[in-house]
Amino acid sequence: MEFGWTPEQRARYDEALAAARGFGPETGAPGLAPDDWLALGKQGLLGASVAPEYGGAGLGALDTAHLFEAFGRGCPDTGLVFAAAAHLFACAMPIADFGAPALRERLLPDMCAGRAVAANAMTEPGAGSDVSTLATTATRVDGGYLLNGTKSFVSNGPAADVFVTYATTDPAAGHFSLTAFAVGRDAEGIRVGPPFRKLGMASCPASEVEFVDCFVPDEGVLGERGQGSVVFQHSMLWERTCLFALYLGVQDRLVDAVVEHAKRRSQFGRALREFQSVSNRIVDMKLRLESGRLLLYRACWSIDRGDADPLASALSKLAVSEAAVASAADAVQVLGGRGYLSENGVEAALRDAVGGTIFSGTSDIQRQIIARELGL
Repeated sequence: MEFGWTPEQRARYDEALAAARGFGPETGAPGLAPDDWLALGKQGLLGASVAPEYGGAGLGALDTAHLFEAFGRGCPDTGLVFAAAAHLFACAMPIADFGAPALRERLLPDMCAGRAVAANAMTEPGAGSDVSTLATTATRVDGGYLLNGTKSFVSNGPAADVFVTYATTDPAAGHFSLTAFAVGRDAEGIRVGPPFRKLGMASCPASEVEFVDCFVPDEGVLGERGQGSVVFQHSMLWERTCLFALYLGVQDRLVDAVVEHAKRRSQFGRALREFQSVSNRIVDMKLRLESGRLLLYRACWSIDRGDADPLASALSKLAVSEAAVASAADAVQVLGGRGYLSENGVEAALRDAVGGTIFSGTSDIQRQIIARELGL
């Protein structure tokens, strides 16, 4: 594995970092600003890994991760970057890789350009980590399916123009019981709830979405009937790997902030950096960051080789998500009262990091995947 960056990769990262620094901090109001979303599309973030013929940049997993890492570092609104990642990895990639040609041509150009927002509707009130027990059903009718059921914690839901969702088509078929669908917001029978109030990432609005006799034509099926689990795991492989690159960027930003503070701040007549308890805490932050970065790049490398490794992806997701929480908490401690104030953005990094240990499969689910891959 080559650890060095090519000139093209470095230039792409630097350009993305500069663009990311042009975005403002989150306002605290739940919702996506249309101008920001269009700007993300213009910067190529919303279609980075989608093929150029559908409006994307055609980048591999590692190059895509570099972009999200840059935006995680430079953009003070982590919720906005997360919304872009959820849109791309959990929605655009399943459509790009499993959608019929007509569906890809109809949906992806607008999604990549920022003219449309996509939301992934999988989790249900009674089915979170166990996605094999979905209560939402898709009943076969002439020309398509009727969807009935309620989805919860739908990221981008209140702003979405397109929903990628999953429903049970054959309860007795085991692994082949689910089917994946792409559904337009204008389809009859979709009811979108109000935005949830959340601990962090307010700029990525989330809500319940209810399907009531919602008709989806056959063209809206992703893959084949009964292939929903395959589609979902494929999207989660991209999400668990590339989405968490944004948290590498956030950790880079936090390390920069605490190093600068430790150099500038004095206590008891000594520079803060001279206190071993402070310097050790910052070293631990850097160690977590670089360890997670290696794991994430390794997982991306496996995808780009065409040999996607669930073990590498789970290790990466677990390490980076838990490191983001621990290092954000350490940053608050190093900055003391300043870290507790909203104006410095460090407390927001802590709030934004907590969700990373829950979505895309909780930390405990990642440990189960790792144990399974080890043969335990």
